[in-house]
Amino acid sequence: MIPKLRVARPTDDVTALIPFYRDGLGLDVLYQFDGHNGFDGVMIGKRDAPYHFEFTRAEGHTVGRAPSQDNLLVFYVPDPNDWQSAIERMTAAGFQPVAAFNPYWDENGCTFEDPDGYRVVIQQASWSM
Repeated sequence: MIPKLRVARPTDDVTALIPFYRDGLGLDVLYQFDGHNGFDGVMIGKRDAPYHFEFTRAEGHTVGRAPSQDNLLVFYVPDPNDWQSAIERMTAAGFQPVAAFNPYWDENGCTFEDPDGYRVVIQQASWSM
């Protein structure tokens, strides 16, 4: 059995993140909640994928922006046409590429910054370990 991986992080604005991950990256809103013990949140991913992301906001708590430009999520997209479609989907959703902090990611990838300053790399490569 392969367990599901949840990557969870706080945000100051759950609603602002949804267009980036849903419309830009093409992920699905799997679940959303408001006012659960003082927290609002959303879980985003693909329905059958072994991972998803959870973004939460705690009432009365401020988290601010990403601590550095090198806080990354990396999606490996081996097919060049699928990779190009992913980049086009991001820009069509209104998100422009940014220069990667580590220039390695610019060689075969494209980096985008979410509204909290965290970055996502869409890498045109495969990963098979």
